[in-house]
Amino acid sequence: MQLSTSEIEAVLKLDSFKRYQYSLKKIADNEALFTLINKKGEYAFSEIEGSELIPIWSSPDFAAKCISGHWQEYETKEISLDAFENELAELIIENEYLLDVFPANDKTGFIVSLDEFMRDLNEELEQYE
Repeated sequence: MQLSTSEIEAVLKLDSFKRYQYSLKKIADNEALFTLINKKGEYAFSEIEGSELIPIWSSPDFAAKCISGHWQEYETKEISLDAFENELAELIIENEYLLDVFPANDKTGFIVSLDEFMRDLNEELEQYE
């Protein structure tokens, strides 16, 4: 679903925790999230304080806004929640990656462990049942 320009602008003005909360609601609603991959199928990463982070967003519109700089050669990739839990989660666990939820405007998003993210997402999903 294409987001309006006004929604995009409003969400980008939120602090990282509010963007995290927004993302949880949208990811639960759409049962999908978005990240960036390069032509080789490798995920985009960033690093903070010695930890590697995988960025994720609730919409391809927000992910596409981050395709610049060291992510210039990347494109958006949609990942269903099933694929996230069955494939990407394993990669995250094996490599002890953290999630960078909704980085924006060249700033880090809200950083969480996979366990924290899944707990918060499952709480949100329970509201849809």
